[in-house]
Amino acid sequence: MRKMTYAQGIKEGLQIKMKQDPNVFIMGEDVGLFGGCFGVTAGLYDEFGEKRVKDTPLSEGVIIGAAVGSAGAGLRPVAELMFVDFLTVGMDQLVNQAAKMRYMFGGKITLPMVVRLPGGGGVRAAAQHSQSLEAWLTHIPGLKVVYPSNAEDAIGLMLTAIEDDNPVMYLEHKALYAMKNDVADTVDPIPFGKAKIKKEGTDVTVITYGKQVYDSLSAAEALAKEGVSVEVIDLRSLYPLDKETIFNSISKTHKAVIVTEECKRGGFGGEISALIAEEYFFECDAPIVRVGALNTPIPFSPTLEDYVLPNASDIITAIKGLF
Repeated sequence: MRKMTYAQGIKEGLQIKMKQDPNVFIMGEDVGLFGGCFGVTAGLYDEFGEKRVKDTPLSEGVIIGAAVGSAGAGLRPVAELMFVDFLTVGMDQLVNQAAKMRYMFGGKITLPMVVRLPGGGGVRAAAQHSQSLEAWLTHIPGLKVVYPSNAEDAIGLMLTAIEDDNPVMYLEHKALYAMKNDVADTVDPIPFGKAKIKKEGTDVTVITYGKQVYDSLSAAEALAKEGVSVEVIDLRSLYPLDKETIFNSISKTHKAVIVTEECKRGGFGGEISALIAEEYFFECDAPIVRVGALNTPIPFSPTLEDYVLPNASDIITAIKGLF
């Protein structure tokens, strides 16, 4: 066992696959000598050279378009956007090309590309650099979407993502980059669609991912002192989604709270809530509750940002409301 930051876990996943497969390469704004906006790719330019760690123009449409073209031609690109917010500029290439190509060619081509998407708030980056846009991505048929919450999962999910023959959206939370976690000496690829129970409980199920895993665990620890047993599920993979783990947990607790950092209105948490209501309604002894950010742009003011984003106190309040 070793200690590793979240950022180091992402980098190790990239390193492993780049050593194994010469067709794997990285592309993005300042990913080369500069080492990436958040330092994740630091040192990879020196290790693998400019042909495999490529700086791009400041154009997300170009970055995703080049990833689509190179993946269709047989390479395995890992494209980095500095912020998920800038995905708006590349959405045409992603939604109308990457997500559709393999289907429209009748499966005669593969499109093995990964897009790294740093997102989330809490780092005082204001409205255009703090969004959680995973619901946009999970809505699009043809895309797979993963969101690791810790260094070990960051490695395992990256190994699987690069091996996948379909476009994979790899979401990362900026506030986690410096967080250290225990990591096994050898990490195996993590299959998509396999959630992880971070804490077992019997009274209520909390379904979450990314940074909100930690707020949910903090809430669970506080509630345990009051005699409430909370089970916390880290989804890890948003699509494909592990319905089995969710439903098995609700069969035990009969209560569900969904915690995401995205704006609550139209969020992915609503999709999970609808899924439970449609397929597992009669196992629920209380309304399905969602916890999310307020429906407003993320403020620059630290006080206001903290007010807008969900936290452990919000989760505690939501859980207590079920009893």
